[in-house]
Amino acid sequence: MQKCDRCQKQAKIFLPYGPLWLCESHFLEFFEKRVRKTINRYKLVKPGEKIAVGVSGGKDSITALHLLKKIFPKGTEIVGVCIDEGIKGYRDKALKVAKGHFEELEVDYTVLKMKKELGFSMTEIAKRLHERKGEQETQGTCSYCGVFRRKMLNDFAVGEKCDKLATGHNLDDEAQTILMNVLQNDFEKFSRLGPITTGGKGFVKRIKPLYETPEKEIIAFTQFQGLKVYSAECCPFSWQAKRNAFRKALDEIAEKYPNAKHSAISFQQKISPFLEKRESQEAMEYCRACGMPSSGIECAACTQLKKLINKK
Repeated sequence: MQKCDRCQKQAKIFLPYGPLWLCESHFLEFFEKRVRKTINRYKLVKPGEKIAVGVSGGKDSITALHLLKKIFPKGTEIVGVCIDEGIKGYRDKALKVAKGHFEELEVDYTVLKMKKELGFSMTEIAKRLHERKGEQETQGTCSYCGVFRRKMLNDFAVGEKCDKLATGHNLDDEAQTILMNVLQNDFEKFSRLGPITTGGKGFVKRIKPLYETPEKEIIAFTQFQGLKVYSAECCPFSWQAKRNAFRKALDEIAEKYPNAKHSAISFQQKISPFLEKRESQEAMEYCRACGMPSSGIECAACTQLKKLINKK
């Protein structure tokens, strides 16, 4: 029987990057302490702020919601926001789980329907893209979904006068995005990565409390805590995501080199001061269609909508 490295109880989980064996109670203590350190180190939340938490019903966002509520029980107002992309048999089930947690934690929440906000559901967008597959359209369904979700979450946070917008992005997500941006030569997106991102007027600061937390440990956390999360099935369009290839490659690397994902975000952090200096020298533009901050004359969401509306 493998014993916990901090007591004599039976170990329940192994952290290869340590390496470290921990029992259930010491793992939960370790897990929460790391999230607290992440929040404090990067000054993600200040007492008295209003925080919008984007919740999908999955393990990451549910974990972020519970820990933010526990760490900031008083003084900090937390509100939930969910995006209903209109994918029947998937999102409706996940939202049911999310609603249960909001009610348990007594957190006010809002469900935004993509169809109502943008005129298209993701099911309709997927169908339209399939009909146009012979045209020069290189972006898949997931690219549209990501852009629209970010816009809807930010618009909500702005409208509710929130100080921060928290998401469930974890260490694996961040390391994958770093690799994607490097191999796709997307310096602009790479320069905006990190535990807290800003965008000037019109953008609410986005924070990632789970920035330094591996995905597998989040799974263990929800199981040990008995948290109900939606994990029955993936989004029916997720097979199209370019991220899948980068996730697989990075996981294979991490099997041989356990610190690989941690090293990726450490590298990004070391060069972030230089990226921030460069970004501050660039003038911020605003979308001519919706007025939101943009790197060009039109934001990504409005550009994508135009593609969907126009019958080329």
